[in-house]
Amino acid sequence: MNQNTELKMEEIQVTVGSVFEGTVVKIEDKQALVDFGYKVEAILPISEISSFHVENVSDEISVNDKIKFKIMSIKEDDIVVSKKAVDLEEKWSSLEAAYNNGELIEGKVKEVVKGGLVVDVGLRGFIPASMVSTKFVEDLSEYVGQVLPLKIIELDREKIKLVLSYKAVLEYESSKAKSDALNQIKVGEILDGTVARITNFGAFVNIGSVDGLVHISQLSYNRVNKVEEVLSVGDTVKVKVISVDKENNKISLSIKDTQENPMENEIKKLSVGQIVEGQVKRLMAFGAFVEVAPHVEGLLHVSQISSKHLNNPKDVLSVGDKVKVKIQEIDLEKKKLSLSIKQIEEDAELEDLKKYQDQAKSENAGFNLSELIGDKLKKFNK
Repeated sequence: MNQNTELKMEEIQVTVGSVFEGTVVKIEDKQALVDFGYKVEAILPISEISSFHVENVSDEISVNDKIKFKIMSIKEDDIVVSKKAVDLEEKWSSLEAAYNNGELIEGKVKEVVKGGLVVDVGLRGFIPASMVSTKFVEDLSEYVGQVLPLKIIELDREKIKLVLSYKAVLEYESSKAKSDALNQIKVGEILDGTVARITNFGAFVNIGSVDGLVHISQLSYNRVNKVEEVLSVGDTVKVKVISVDKENNKISLSIKDTQENPMENEIKKLSVGQIVEGQVKRLMAFGAFVEVAPHVEGLLHVSQISSKHLNNPKDVLSVGDKVKVKIQEIDLEKKKLSLSIKQIEEDAELEDLKKYQDQAKSENAGFNLSELIGDKLKKFNK
């Protein structure tokens, strides 16, 4: 039979490539017949119903359905048409609009294939395994049958290529939820949280849609060498919001600030001028930190360790040494103490000098005092 490119009947002109709308009048095993007002019914093969594999014609269309189709070939009275071709044209146009506008689309996961998932979005789309989730998914079959919101990553009509991502949608939703949460969180408020991760520098605590960092220094008023000493993943804790960095999506938290500070009660028991015994806890180039009460450490500056000049506190002190110190200053707001050993030595010398002066006055009333005490007096008049 010869190929005819055009047939005419009354006003209807049937041409290869033209699009019509018709009514399904019969369902057969591998095809359907469509009435579109022409002298013969159009033949819709099962392969031209959908871009996906169709097992049975009746699974996709039924008698009396209204469908659009495209004329694919005309051979005498046999007119072969395609519903798939029209659907693809219309769908590609809507997908291109969504892609250009950055809009999400919906698709139903049809099957698992090598490297990812096949999705029905009106035509065949593909989600690579790396774009399915923000986490590793061992069994992709759990997604089959699900309708997912998707972002178009790559679209090429000529190559009939459509790459989609569900991961991008999840990341966007997570970022938006985090941003919303950051806008609601206020510095200073105390919240309930759950320990999500532990690192060598602190712990990340989940406080709803976001995680905040509790630095190791903010875990306890007691010194903590390893986070695991005081926390485990899954622990429920109270945290205080120290700072919120909206620009970098970071939150700093403190567990310590939700607890009673044992230093406050102890430091109130101390007074300026008081001499106490303490233990050297840390040595630095600029001085030593001495614990003078439970949880209370003061700074013994290098200049206050001895009347003699010292280059380094290590020259005369070691960690663990017991020393007597005089409290020179107390800053209750900053919870800081300034200590001195040198002042104790100088106070003792002044006391000795006073005693010597008193004795000299009583025993040598007719002599010049400066002649009697000599160098001792000169030292304190410098």
